[in-house]
Amino acid sequence: MKPKVIVVLGPTATGKSDLGLELARTFGGEIISADSVQVYRLMDIGTAKPPEEVRREVRHHMIDVVWPDEEFSAGDFRRLARKAIEEILLRGRIPIVVGGTGLYIKALTEGLIEGLKAQRDLREELLREARAIGSRGLWERLREIDPRGAEAIHPNDLYRIIRALEIHHLSGLPPSSVREGHGFGDRPYDLLKVGLIRPRKELYRRIDQRVEQMIKGGLVEEVKGLLKRGYGEGLISMKAIGYKEILKYLRGEISLDEAVRLMKRNTRHLAKRQITWFKRDPEIQWFRYPEERERIFRLVAEFLGRAGDGTEGAQTH
Repeated sequence: MKPKVIVVLGPTATGKSDLGLELARTFGGEIISADSVQVYRLMDIGTAKPPEEVRREVRHHMIDVVWPDEEFSAGDFRRLARKAIEEILLRGRIPIVVGGTGLYIKALTEGLIEGLKAQRDLREELLREARAIGSRGLWERLREIDPRGAEAIHPNDLYRIIRALEIHHLSGLPPSSVREGHGFGDRPYDLLKVGLIRPRKELYRRIDQRVEQMIKGGLVEEVKGLLKRGYGEGLISMKAIGYKEILKYLRGEISLDEAVRLMKRNTRHLAKRQITWFKRDPEIQWFRYPEERERIFRLVAEFLGRAGDGTEGAQTH
C-alpha cells in the first residue's frame, strides 16, 4: 500500500494555510510547504510565512531551506520534500502538503523529466535575453518551436518559458512532446487533493487585503534589510511578487502607492495562472473554505480510514 498524503492546493489567498493547520491539529499531521518563495530565508513578510509560534505548534517543512542567492529547483524540492515525508511517516504522523506552486506539487507527486538537467550557462543566456526582449519575446520564440506547449504557458511566466526552451535546447524536440513522452508516472503516494477556490471578486478582495497587510507588516523594511545584506535585484528570489515592486519603489522609479497597485495586479495575475494550472488536474476536489469545512474534514477522515474522527472538531474550530 502506498503511503497516504494529503495535498491542500489552489490559488493564493484562498485560505490554504489555515486549512492545513486545522487538518494538522485535528488528524495529527505535519505540513510541507509547496511554495517556491517560502524556501528562502529572510523573506518572511512578502511570502506570508506562518509565524514562529504556529511553526512551533505544528511542525513545518520546506520553509527557510536556502539563502536568497542560492539556486533552488523543482528537483531540489522533490528530493527534500520526499525525504521530509519519509520522516513524517516514520513518526506516525500525516504528511500534509500545502501550497500554490503547481510545478513543485507535480514534481513531488508525479516526478520530473530526468536527464535534462538545467545548465547554468544556458539559463543565464536565456535570462539575459529575457532582460533584453522581455518574457513575452521569449514566449514568442517558444511559440515558434512549440505552438501547443506555448499556449499552456502565460507569456509572463518566465520560469516556465525558460525551462521549456531549456528542454528544447537539450532534447531538440518540442517541450510538450517530451513531457507527454515522460508520462510523469513516478507516483509513490496515495493522494487526496483538496483544492480551495473562491468567486473571483471575493478572491481579488482577499488579495488586496493581503497586500495591504504585508505593507503594514513591514515589507518595505524587509526588502531594505535584504539589500543591506547584499541580496540584489538580479537574483531570482528578488523577482518574486512583492519584492520586485518594492525594489522599484526603493530605487525611486515608482511611488509606494504604485508599488502596492502593481503588487495587487501581479498577484491577481498569479492567481489566474494558478487556477489555469490546477484546473487541468481531474484528481482535485474543489471546495470553498471555511464555508465547506465540514465536508472537507469528513472527506479527509474517510481517506485516512477514520470515519467519524475529526468532523466534530471541524465544526468547532
